[in-house]
Amino acid sequence: MKLGLRLLLGFFLITGIAAFFVLRVFAAEIRPSVARVVEDMLVDTANILAELVEDDLAAMPAGGTLETGHFAQRVREYAERPVDARIWGMSKQSLDYRVYVTDARGRVVLDTGARPGGVAIGQDYSRWRDVALTLKGQYGARATRQVEVDGQPSVLYVAAPIRQGARLIGVLTVAKPMSTVQKFIDRAEREILVKGLWLLGLSLLVGVLVTAWIVWSVRRLRDFAQHVELGQRGGERVQAPELSGELGDLARAMEAMRDRLEDHEHVEHMVRALTHELKSPLAAIGGAAELLHDDLPAHDRHAFATQVQDQAARMQRLVERLLELSKLEHRRRLEHLAVVDLAPCVETALAQARGRAEQREVSLQWQQREQAAVLGEPELMHLAMSNLLDNAIDFSWPGGRIEVSVRREGAQALFTVRDHGPGVPDYALARLGERFYSTPRPAVAGEPPRKGTGLGLAIVRQVMQLHGGDVVWAPAGPGLAVTLRWPLATPSAPST
Repeated sequence: MKLGLRLLLGFFLITGIAAFFVLRVFAAEIRPSVARVVEDMLVDTANILAELVEDDLAAMPAGGTLETGHFAQRVREYAERPVDARIWGMSKQSLDYRVYVTDARGRVVLDTGARPGGVAIGQDYSRWRDVALTLKGQYGARATRQVEVDGQPSVLYVAAPIRQGARLIGVLTVAKPMSTVQKFIDRAEREILVKGLWLLGLSLLVGVLVTAWIVWSVRRLRDFAQHVELGQRGGERVQAPELSGELGDLARAMEAMRDRLEDHEHVEHMVRALTHELKSPLAAIGGAAELLHDDLPAHDRHAFATQVQDQAARMQRLVERLLELSKLEHRRRLEHLAVVDLAPCVETALAQARGRAEQREVSLQWQQREQAAVLGEPELMHLAMSNLLDNAIDFSWPGGRIEVSVRREGAQALFTVRDHGPGVPDYALARLGERFYSTPRPAVAGEPPRKGTGLGLAIVRQVMQLHGGDVVWAPAGPGLAVTLRWPLATPSAPST
């Protein structure tokens, strides 16, 4: 099961259980809470009415009733009173109190007759909990389910003592059917259910969004880890994703680990390649040194001494270029950016290369020159152009020419160097720019074909990667055309 599905199911389970218990607690508390509120109101009402009926009950003859008394008349008028009240959006059109009074022995002397079929006058209510407890000087209340009426919730009875001075002369009970407030309870339960479902839905939506964010972050981290693995195998390098919290810390730690692994691999590869490249010149120097110990003719001695010098110079160039390439490969960004006009920069590189070109009897010529400004680091751009020109000189025949051009093409600035030498075989084009990969140079004045360090074009490619550009190799027939492509500088970019 995938991580996102696990998180989502876990969140649904936790939210569902929490919502179930919360809604159940709310629903279970509604009825008791309403009953407590109604009972509290009935206590106040019963005590008020007990004070009002005191005079009538004290004046009632033994064995009599209160049906014709002033209090009984007012209670009947209350029951017949029309009412139409809007209570929180619900209509109330009836008065629901039932009031009955008992004497000191528990005999009913007044009853408003809330139940169908008559009233309870003359009956003995001394066994009912509300009357019995009140006659004993305690708080009397009861709840009785009126099944014969409607099978709905119980009727709540609350009694209050009727006293004349310190003497208990009777009990007044106020009753209210809970069915009259049932509609408020039902509405509250419905609202709680609906709002609970909304809350559950919103919680699940938040859960989906949080899960999606976590999965998105983890997948970015996974993709970065896969790119790191591909990078170790020669794939494209990518930057660590910008994440927050612990995932961000993990991404940065993985990037640091990748840098350390790449450094280790880079050093290991460099050592192997350098060892391989140094074997030939060291063997040549060793052989020449052994022969120089013998008694040789002056001509042979001079030849072997020259060989030692040439191989030493080759090793020096190899080490210098290797150091330059190593520094470039460890750079992550450009440091001294400026807007550079390509044509003057190329002119400077041509001026430095003319001395070597004249030694090889190679001419340097402008083929096309346009104004093209790019954003870059001037020293690195000059390094790339110089290496490219040196490579073209090495691959040119004596008496040949090298053509350079600077032009604009769309949103790019292009610098092209084309020689008229033997060119590069098709199978070797894809490997140009690799470290230590080189093809033999043309022979000069009867000398055997020479092989370069294989680092010049690697330096060129690395410089272009830092500048966000690229290198294009194309057979020119004869020769090879190499084009460096930069993005054109924007007008707002800083200039030198």
